Amino acid sequence: MPFSTWSFPTRIVFGNGAASEIGGHAKSLGNGAPALIVSDAGVVGAGIVDVVRKSLDAAGVAHATYDQVQGNPHEKDVFDGLAAYRAAKAGLIVAVGGGSPLDVAKLIRLLVTHEPPLDQYDDAIGGDAKIVNAVPPMIAVPTTAGTGSEVGRSGVVTLDSTNRKTVIFAPALLANVAILDPNLTVGMSARTTAATGFDALTHCLEAYLSKGDHPMADAIALMGLELCAKHLARAVSHPTDLEARGGMMKAAAMGAVAFQKGLGACHSLAHPLSSEKHLHHGLANALCLPAVVTFNAEVVPERVKRAATIFGGTGDPSNGLADALFALRRQIGLPDGLRAEGVSEGDLDKLADLAFLDACHGSNPRPCSRDDLRALYARSL
Repeated sequence: MPFSTWSFPTRIVFGNGAASEIGGHAKSLGNGAPALIVSDAGVVGAGIVDVVRKSLDAAGVAHATYDQVQGNPHEKDVFDGLAAYRAAKAGLIVAVGGGSPLDVAKLIRLLVTHEPPLDQYDDAIGGDAKIVNAVPPMIAVPTTAGTGSEVGRSGVVTLDSTNRKTVIFAPALLANVAILDPNLTVGMSARTTAATGFDALTHCLEAYLSKGDHPMADAIALMGLELCAKHLARAVSHPTDLEARGGMMKAAAMGAVAFQKGLGACHSLAHPLSSEKHLHHGLANALCLPAVVTFNAEVVPERVKRAATIFGGTGDPSNGLADALFALRRQIGLPDGLRAEGVSEGDLDKLADLAFLDACHGSNPRPCSRDDLRALYARSL
């Protein structure tokens, strides 16, 4: 069947069965060199990596697999992957999985041609200026519909030096090709579909509400929100609905394009919840987003109101969108607050300290103090 192909600026191949195209792209990009498949044990166990291997074999591309990426990756995952890349004498990477394998793959590429330590490349301290060398090519094959890492130019990893999730960001880290095949997401559990889908939704919403003037990002974010409103609940309740799965894959990619404008306080809250409390990133976003929306409504009421209409929210814009998000969260089976995931009042001071150090709230439309962030955690319990 014909596939849709877009460039924005990553070359994106979309359609049911698009994974069959991986081998041809790998052969072209790597000039016949071996490929390192970067994934995790769950994706391998689900048989998805076998689909990738089959396409590589058909194209005559040798390959090895590194499948030890954790759900919330640490820098050890990157260095272990780098060792696997060198052992395989690889010339390119095929990253297969959710945001974690895709992010780790980008940072493996970085270290192939740049010296450690990773913390020198932290976006918050201008580390992108040190990313100056060409990196090996990469094909991104998402198996979830959430982070949009397949079209993003950043890798997120927890560094040993700070124990904080750290964003390493540079245009050089963009994948050369992204393969969006809705078939690869059908095996996601309802909870993972819900959590990753809320991640895509959060990216679109925070990008739209973030400060700054970027009409292209705003337009993409709004369309992404419409796709989430139309398809997220369907993808959860009808897992084999390929239209819904495809709609969420589009929303995830659009969210990652849109948040080049910026993110916001929700992501600053979510990052420590992953590094300290081991929450899935999308779930952390889902549990904090309503409180952040209410906080921001004071300064961007018209934007909050416009987003609320997409999700069927009515009434006061400061409550309409938050109420609609609460309702969607319950509909797709996510918990009502952080307390259900093991977060307590006693955790909030440390979490707030870490959230304030996170750079994402710098583009939040309403400035956030450390105490503001703590209060947002408290409202999200």
